[in-house]
Amino acid sequence: MAEFITEQIRNIAVLGHSGAGKSSLIEALLYRAKAISQKGRVDRGTNHADFTAQEQSHHHSLEPSFLNLDFNQHHINLIDTPGLPDLFGRALQPLPGVESVLLVINAACGIETITHRAFEAARTQGKVVLIVINHIDGNQNKLPELLDDIQTHFGARCLPVNLPNVSIDDVIDCYLHSENEADSQRDPLFHSAITARDELVDTVLEEDEALMEMYLEQGEQLTPEQLHEPLETALRMGHLVPVCFTSAETEVGIDSLLEMITKLMPNPFEANPPQFVNGFGDAMLPVDVTQKANDHVLAHVFSVSIDPFFGRTGVVRLHQGTMTIGMKLFIGEGRKPVKVTHLFRLQGDKHVGVPRAVPGDIIALAKIDELEVGAVLHDSHDEDKFHLPEMSLPQPIFGLAVTPKRRGDEHKIAEVLHKLVVEDPSLSLGHSSFGGANLAGHASEGQVVLQGQGELHLQIAIEKAHDLFHVDMDTDKPAVAYRETITASALARYRHKKQSGGSGQFGEVELCIEPLPRGAGFEFVSKVVGGSVPGQYVSAVEKGVKEAMLHGLLAGFPMQDIKVSLLDGKHHSVDSKEVAFVMAGKKAFIDAVSQATSVILEPIVEMQICVASEHVGDITGDISACRGMVCGTKAKDGQKIEVSVEAPLASVDDYSTRLKSMTGGDGQFSMVFSRYDVTPEHVQRQLVAHARE
Repeated sequence: MAEFITEQIRNIAVLGHSGAGKSSLIEALLYRAKAISQKGRVDRGTNHADFTAQEQSHHHSLEPSFLNLDFNQHHINLIDTPGLPDLFGRALQPLPGVESVLLVINAACGIETITHRAFEAARTQGKVVLIVINHIDGNQNKLPELLDDIQTHFGARCLPVNLPNVSIDDVIDCYLHSENEADSQRDPLFHSAITARDELVDTVLEEDEALMEMYLEQGEQLTPEQLHEPLETALRMGHLVPVCFTSAETEVGIDSLLEMITKLMPNPFEANPPQFVNGFGDAMLPVDVTQKANDHVLAHVFSVSIDPFFGRTGVVRLHQGTMTIGMKLFIGEGRKPVKVTHLFRLQGDKHVGVPRAVPGDIIALAKIDELEVGAVLHDSHDEDKFHLPEMSLPQPIFGLAVTPKRRGDEHKIAEVLHKLVVEDPSLSLGHSSFGGANLAGHASEGQVVLQGQGELHLQIAIEKAHDLFHVDMDTDKPAVAYRETITASALARYRHKKQSGGSGQFGEVELCIEPLPRGAGFEFVSKVVGGSVPGQYVSAVEKGVKEAMLHGLLAGFPMQDIKVSLLDGKHHSVDSKEVAFVMAGKKAFIDAVSQATSVILEPIVEMQICVASEHVGDITGDISACRGMVCGTKAKDGQKIEVSVEAPLASVDDYSTRLKSMTGGDGQFSMVFSRYDVTPEHVQRQLVAHARE
């Protein structure tokens, strides 16, 4: 296997809505680069990305899969991601490990729900985006309008770098070989290759005034090599989003796309640097990652899989240093190093051993139980507190109460559920011991609640527990994940003092709580001066606050969108301990919340409902009756209408059954989380009454 240096590596996540053709596109790229000898098919369960039995059964990608190819002296790591709306959290998981995103759009369907969310997520994280319009064969009449839609939704700087020819059997380059293409006398299906090149060059030159002056005043034609540096700046800043055209089925545009990846997409040195920080809280400082092969090793885990036979495998992005077999690494703040016994490149379900990895590599480590998503690997205690900011994943909106089918399996189920959450951080575990899920009238006291993005998300997790880990569970109806927050500020002071012979416990804190904008989550700041609360106890106060936020005072739902400021406090030179400040922080927060005005929040979802035109009236009437709002309609092929709505999740958690009833089974819908909003007063009263029963 050839070895590559950092400049030759390209790391790319492939995102897009279900049905866009992501897996088929990757299959075509692998085949054209001779990484595989035969193209597989998604519908036959033979493609290399969807290799698990569960994915082949569903005919959908259900988790990230890792593949790679070598092309023109470059090594390209490709990560296939799920496109189902319920699995969007899984699709986001690989983003910290890559520089670039291929955003795939089905030419027949246009811009869809996940297209929007994926583009926004990629740009928020500073990733370079290349839009790929797939399935162009048979959809040539839709391509001009789709390009206009892309520029309307994602910005006028979404510019084509190639165009399909009239017969849709090839693409015409507009940037890398534009002069040769212009001389070939081939006509594009629409637009103009010369105009497209001029638009690209003008956009790129805005990043380099000296080069622009040469271009304008001297009239010199600039080569792609001269434009490379400002091009990478434009891509990195999001000032340019290239658009290209392909057909994964007929392989039209695939060779062009491979060339675009190697010549336009950034290598690790050219991309936005990883945002490592050193320390926590107020002491947190940014870290300058050198990405040099001869520096300290610095890597992070961004995907974990657990197999009952092969154990735990962690997919790692190496940012700095050289990783070799036999070396010892620390994980986070762990004091005991782990030994690297194997290094792998993943090619679907195959593990290909490699002797070393350089900065920019994506490699896998096996049989290290301490590996978890977000864990930082390093070879010096100087990097003990290095970490990346926690990734923002969609909030769970569905809960499923789970219990063992067989008595005595409680411990086994707990272990399996923990493995599922380790693999998929967009899942979470909770309990209905106080408030929580049982207030929706579904889960009983003390049950474990598996939470996720929707019914399908949870169904897939339960299936995996059964098929892979041979665990059978009974499940109760999904419960809505309500939250609580405050609408006013409040102050509280609490002293925790305990004396029972010997050294006691003492900690006193004063907190101020304030409401944050909806969706902001939680913020904790220390404003202590003079050492009234020593620095080593500030994190203990925060820990106590977080514990208190698990159960709100109104109905026991977790709290969010709150800023907590530690203003003052007292300590004792002998009796002050971490546990005392944890308790003081917890009690002070509860006292402050009792003085503020609390409200219950409910999840609001966005829905796209596609039905025959004669059913639209029934759909809009039903949505209005369940506290929903119709946001718009859009004509689709085959006399279908797509209705966009927003509605409280609690009102549509059984929507699949209702839609079948209204349309006779001739209707489809997708649902994604939008935001949390305050519940109406009558709903809040019902939830509080349930909590007090």
